Amino acid sequence: MPARRLRSASELPRRLTALAVLLALIGGQPARAGMFDDEEARRQIKDLSIQSNERFDTLSKAQIDLVNQIQALREDNARLRGQIETLTYELDSAKKRQQDLYVDVDTRVRKLETPPAASNTGAPPTADGGATAEAAPPQAATSDPAAETREYEAALNLFRANKIKDAAGAFEGFVRAHPDSTLAPNAQYWLGNSHYSLRDCKKAIDAHRVVVAKWPQHPKAPDALINIATCQQEQGDAKGARATLDTVLAKYPDSSAAATARQRLKK
Repeated sequence: MPARRLRSASELPRRLTALAVLLALIGGQPARAGMFDDEEARRQIKDLSIQSNERFDTLSKAQIDLVNQIQALREDNARLRGQIETLTYELDSAKKRQQDLYVDVDTRVRKLETPPAASNTGAPPTADGGATAEAAPPQAATSDPAAETREYEAALNLFRANKIKDAAGAFEGFVRAHPDSTLAPNAQYWLGNSHYSLRDCKKAIDAHRVVVAKWPQHPKAPDALINIATCQQEQGDAKGARATLDTVLAKYPDSSAAATARQRLKK
């Protein structure tokens, strides 16, 4: 009994030491775990920072590329706008030159078509030198060719000045006021051209058809048919346009309009 007590007393310090070591081990685990957690957090933060910087660089590069593309598009747009303005000016100039050419040709042809004015010799004398006893029948009131020419030239000058709407009204007023004038076919023809310049193909066709129907032997008639075919083509009536061109060849085979019709029919 005393020997057992002595052995137990001698083992007590050893047991206490083991217990202390065990407690130290148990208490040290949370410290090491906390240290490991801090290092992992710092590593993750560093990784996130690197990823964020990479994404920021990518977005910055994409934004710079987008700005460059927008600037390039602006420059292209400005260049195209300049080209359009240049082409518009050239087209307007060409249209003006074409109008001047048409008017000049019309003036030259009209001078060739205008017959010389007949001189007024009065009543034929009798054998004894006196006037005939029988009075001449009353004549209908004649028009004033000079006034008609001035009125026609005024309408033509409006067309030449590119005042197309005013020119159309002037030509229409002329043919209404002077339906039997030698200038009426020309005025009707230019009325059709005025409507075409105003992009009204329906009215242009109607006006040119009056030229063909009312003055079929006039030099403007085949040209009027060519203009009708042009309007029909622009309206999408290819069949009607070909029929009109065939009419030019059938009715006016020796005209300059017939040469134009042949070229168009080949296309």
